[in-house]
Amino acid sequence: QVQLVESGGGLVQPGGSLRLSCAASGVVFSIYVMAWYRQTPGKERELVARFTSVGTTNYPDSVKGRFTITRDNAKNTVFLQMNNLKPEDTAVYYCNARKINTNINYWGNGTLVTVSS
Repeated sequence: QVQLVESGGGLVQPGGSLRLSCAASGVVFSIYVMAWYRQTPGKERELVARFTSVGTTNYPDSVKGRFTITRDNAKNTVFLQMNNLKPEDTAVYYCNARKINTNINYWGNGTLVTVSS
């Protein structure tokens, strides 16, 4: 049974940093693609970082150069390092696991990131 649990959110000032964690139980990284998404009220969930099926990483222009996705295979944990945070990064951040070559998706419950002075 797959379970994704995010942690690490909170309040940070503009220009600050946070590192989010996603503890992924029941997920084998070799057959799942891991990603981070975010969502604000009234908007669709958007991708902010992901691993591809071959292990490379993708980022949208809005976070490229500021966000970094990494993983610890031994701990089955995925991280999102967020630097130089901006108020527009305020959102609930979700961890996602998608089984490769399928439409099977799992989501965590999310962790709130608030960027404000």
